[in-house]
Amino acid sequence: MPIVTFRSPTVKDKRVYAVAGDTSTVLAVARANGVKIAYECQEGECGSCLIQIEYVVGQPRMAIALTDREKSKLRDLGKITRDQIKDAEVNDVAPPFRLACQFIVREEEMIIHYEEAGADA
Repeated sequence: MPIVTFRSPTVKDKRVYAVAGDTSTVLAVARANGVKIAYECQEGECGSCLIQIEYVVGQPRMAIALTDREKSKLRDLGKITRDQIKDAEVNDVAPPFRLACQFIVREEEMIIHYEEAGADA
């Protein structure tokens, strides 16, 4: 069962259990659990849902395929290099930054560092 801890500079950590085998994005899991990650387009084009992934030591980590939009936006934001993209695609090494609207939760334990959305999100 995927275990996700959401961590923000202004909100107490929230640990949630995602549904095993589900294909929900981190953003969908966050919203379903009352975690207000900032977002705008939900399509991987704006970059407003940028998150940093911290994997729990000793637990498996999986590099789920980066979408073309996500690769492009993360490169535009200076949050991923060509080498990190290659490592994710060839060696299954997860990059440290992702877009919450594109990153699908898998069977792993992680801490998601995020910026909190405003009250209207």
